Amino acid sequence: MAKQNIILTKKGNSAKGTIHLTGSKSECNRALIIQALSGGKVKVENMSDAADAVTLKEVLSQQFEVESQEDSELNTEDLRLVNIGPAGTAMRFLTAYLPLQGNEVTLTGSERMQQRPIGILVDAMRKLGARIDYVNNEGYPPIKIYGGFQQQANRISIKGDISSQYITALLLIASSLPKGLSMQIEGDLTSRPYVEMTLAMLKQAGIQHTWQDNVITIENQPFAETALHVEPDWSAASYWYAIAALSDEAELFLPGLTSYSLQGDSVITELMANFGITSVFKDSGVYLTKEPKPIFRKIFDLKECPDLAQTVIVVCAALGHEATFTGLETLKIKETDRILALQTELAKIGVKLIEKGQVYKLDCSEKQIPQRMFVNTYDDHRMAMAFAPLATLIPELEVEDADVVEKSYPAFWKDLEKVSFEVNPAK
Repeated sequence: MAKQNIILTKKGNSAKGTIHLTGSKSECNRALIIQALSGGKVKVENMSDAADAVTLKEVLSQQFEVESQEDSELNTEDLRLVNIGPAGTAMRFLTAYLPLQGNEVTLTGSERMQQRPIGILVDAMRKLGARIDYVNNEGYPPIKIYGGFQQQANRISIKGDISSQYITALLLIASSLPKGLSMQIEGDLTSRPYVEMTLAMLKQAGIQHTWQDNVITIENQPFAETALHVEPDWSAASYWYAIAALSDEAELFLPGLTSYSLQGDSVITELMANFGITSVFKDSGVYLTKEPKPIFRKIFDLKECPDLAQTVIVVCAALGHEATFTGLETLKIKETDRILALQTELAKIGVKLIEKGQVYKLDCSEKQIPQRMFVNTYDDHRMAMAFAPLATLIPELEVEDADVVEKSYPAFWKDLEKVSFEVNPAK
């Protein structure tokens, strides 16, 4: 299917309105795995319509069909090839979930997904007793998963600075392992709030844990009958904070968001306070307002919220704020190499993102705001949405492959139209 580009323009330099965000992809995908492992005892409320969540839900439903049709005459071959496309969370979670289901399955994804490493998680699952082979390249999808899981160990070590999704995938299945699981996290833990989110949701579903020093232990135990309510997506909210930060005036209301969120990306309220954005929680949501304010903060550590990196870096670049960023170690293995993508696109407004080891600094000395700009998105939803707020400053912004946002925020372009953006197909 041909990619459809869009042209963004903005009427005026204010942002006012109410935006109803989709459910959190991160929360929803965890809830779906918990629901599947619980045998239906756990229900999921406020399902996200993000493509990644829809994909995972469909795969889990298909696997149930495989189990229920196993002894029938129906051909289940198509159900044994699981293609999750670009859904990284689904790839990690299913790598841990599927070995426990007793079916022979080949798990694959998009071309980019087949370039994203999975070896650390596969090694952990093999140690626990899973039979998993690589189909093409060692350490990368596709992988072939065999049935007959028998737990061989209940203690594993895993690096904490690669991807928190590996850790979450293992924690989600831990209570379903006959011998439970004791996990030692080696080194620094990247994206700690995502691990805390996982444990909090498991606790809501009746699963207890202990976390002492760098060891998390979950015993074999049953799920409780409950409902997990998926909160609106704070990652999606971050783009509205960016729009507010780049506007002269902003009065936005985002219903459903709370100050006590499980989502680590709720830290966007603190980050954007540096740019004059005030967050007030009332009326079962959050109100954003813009106040003129000098920017003093020079260093942003994004280790615990890497999905906010593109948003915050683009805002700093657009405002000419020469900030320094740390905690970006995982960005090179995301949907694209997000560091390289940021460097390439920011160069179009004369801004350099300079890499020195694990520290990144903006050089805005040659920043200029063009009349027109083309944004490449690299099959990355966050590149599209992080750069879209530039239409507040750039008269005509063309964004490549508008449909890429369906991965996490399908209604993004329609929501922009609610606050005086014009969204038109590029000719």
